[in-house]
Amino acid sequence: QLLLVESGGGLVQPGGSLRLSCAASGFFGYYAIGWFRQAPGKEREGVSCITRAGERLKYVDSVSGRFTVSRDNANNTAWLQMDSLKPDDTGIYYCAARPNGYCSGYAVDFRSWGQGTQVTVSS
Repeated sequence: QLLLVESGGGLVQPGGSLRLSCAASGFFGYYAIGWFRQAPGKEREGVSCITRAGERLKYVDSVSGRFTVSRDNANNTAWLQMDSLKPDDTGIYYCAARPNGYCSGYAVDFRSWGQGTQVTVSS
């Protein structure tokens, strides 16, 4: 089972950008990597995902055109580039790995999880 560690969160003003990183403890080339977020008082939701083949999917309409997921299998790292951030993007962001390599927007389908990184969008 992979160990995942997120980094890159923080406080940013509306309209700003952040780049979240997800570093894996081992080779994660076979896994799909999903990004989820959980806002205060809300359920965890799938945001975006990248398959082992590099196909990108989004699960939240509001991030289209603003968030981009990517990966580097040689360095066992994935990223979520977040631009034009809005206050509604505030939450704890998690990366997760799915062993079959295919994406899903459901947290239950992912086996390995990072500890999360806080993203706060506020002026």
